Amino acid sequence: MEKTWHKFYEEDVPKTLDYPQVSVSELLDKTALKFPGKTALIFFGNKISYRELNSIVNRIASALADIGVKKGDRIALILPNCVEFVIVYFAALKIGAIVVPTNPIYSHREMEFQLKDCGAETAVILDVLYNKYKDVLAGSPVTKCIITSIKDFLPLAKGLIFPIKMWLEHVDYKVEEKEGLFLFKNLLDKYEEISESVSIDMEDIALLQYTGGTTGVSKGVILTHRNLVANAYQGRLWVPILKDGQEKVLLVLPLFHIFALTVGLNISVLLGASIILLPQFKIKEVFKSLENYKVTFFPAVPSLFVIMNNSPLIKKYKLSSLRFCISGGAALPPEVLEKFEKITAVKIYEGYGLSEASPSTHFNPITENRKKGTIGLPLPGTDMKIVKGTFFERNQAPEHEGELLISGPQVMRGYWNRPDETKKVLNKGWLHTGDIAKIDEQGFCQIIDRKKEMILVGGNNVYPTEIEKILYEKSEIQEAAVIGLPDKSRGEFIKAFVVLKEGAYLKEEDVIDYCKENLSHIKVPRKVEFRNELPKSLIGKILKKVLKEKELKKITQT
Repeated sequence: MEKTWHKFYEEDVPKTLDYPQVSVSELLDKTALKFPGKTALIFFGNKISYRELNSIVNRIASALADIGVKKGDRIALILPNCVEFVIVYFAALKIGAIVVPTNPIYSHREMEFQLKDCGAETAVILDVLYNKYKDVLAGSPVTKCIITSIKDFLPLAKGLIFPIKMWLEHVDYKVEEKEGLFLFKNLLDKYEEISESVSIDMEDIALLQYTGGTTGVSKGVILTHRNLVANAYQGRLWVPILKDGQEKVLLVLPLFHIFALTVGLNISVLLGASIILLPQFKIKEVFKSLENYKVTFFPAVPSLFVIMNNSPLIKKYKLSSLRFCISGGAALPPEVLEKFEKITAVKIYEGYGLSEASPSTHFNPITENRKKGTIGLPLPGTDMKIVKGTFFERNQAPEHEGELLISGPQVMRGYWNRPDETKKVLNKGWLHTGDIAKIDEQGFCQIIDRKKEMILVGGNNVYPTEIEKILYEKSEIQEAAVIGLPDKSRGEFIKAFVVLKEGAYLKEEDVIDYCKENLSHIKVPRKVEFRNELPKSLIGKILKKVLKEKELKKITQT
């Protein structure tokens, strides 16, 4: 059935979704056959072709099977962006195992929780991290641990320097093989390519993607091969200007996050693109990579664009190869977008998604038809609606606000071992996003705010994003976050946290007076706190939950 928004699709974008019934690992198989000599990965100058990558994947798949990893087993990847992450990801999926991407800088408590919750019996971890988490691993279900090293896929010269660097930094990274402990390099040398194929159904679980826990307890999102393959094709079909076998993607967003995993890896492999892997965001390294490798598209999050905008390096490097950038993970302030585009002449296109939807559901058209400040239109095969109140109380009128619901092949099966939590967000194929949105007459969707972050002031709903938007418009302000705190008379009051640009100066009353000029009185912050930085996740999302927890703790202690 044709939807309103289909009229505003680009000419070459299909209104319905048609994708092959293949597993995630078969995406790599197909691309390796189609573009065998094309560079798949670039890691600090070391290049690996699709033929080489697929061969290594098949050898590690054989190794995993031989050490006892079976279909349905969970395997935790405690790795930054590196070649081994990509290899083990596809190898595990090839034998029907379930990949659990894991933040390599988790606290011991967070690591312990995730390993126990998912029940992973196998983990792959960097040698420089092993001693840090050795006790946690020993107390978890993990019985098989594969140790890998950054130096294994570095160019020769950099590989030789690595031990010296570790010695100078007093990092204990050497690990000896023993029962249950395997060295990645030795496995690679020992095993031939897998010979026995494992039958993979589209409904088999491919991924347990843990939510950030920014609004509560972290939960394992169950994503199937169908979810991930469908979402890869949805993203590919949405951007017809992408050319198979010709694109170059800079991937600095962490692969343990679903945005990077889908947009940066799965779609790139589907395209036969060259992926430049960076383990961490270092501003000079990002600009150098964009220029030197002639990157064609760059997925990032708003905080990274803020940093780039405010770096003097942005005018020193040539970004002429970039055709467009993608922004996701959080709302992109229009001022940040406009500044970046003015400086670089490179367009940023905003999209939307969540872990529970693999993650992409919406995207702006890659034309002048985009609407700044919106998340765009639903992707092919995706449906949406606005609801208020219960699951069945619907309000579809344009411009009316309510919770955004999504349906489509990318929507998760549910939460791992949490049927009650699953029932709260899934109903008859519809996913409750927890985001307040409105849809205009053309079907463009605008996120107003998180449902859980809404502030209740004197019985009035106040959305932090609206206030933050105003704060970002003030030239001295680099970053802003707004939360609600308990108030005996009005329910909650508003507090703003502000990071100023280098060399800028503002007083609290300056910010409050500015808000009074641009907002109704109920939306004006009562307090403003200046910070050197705001707490963020590794993908750059500002952690308001952390800010609120600390403020509530202060209140209880007084």
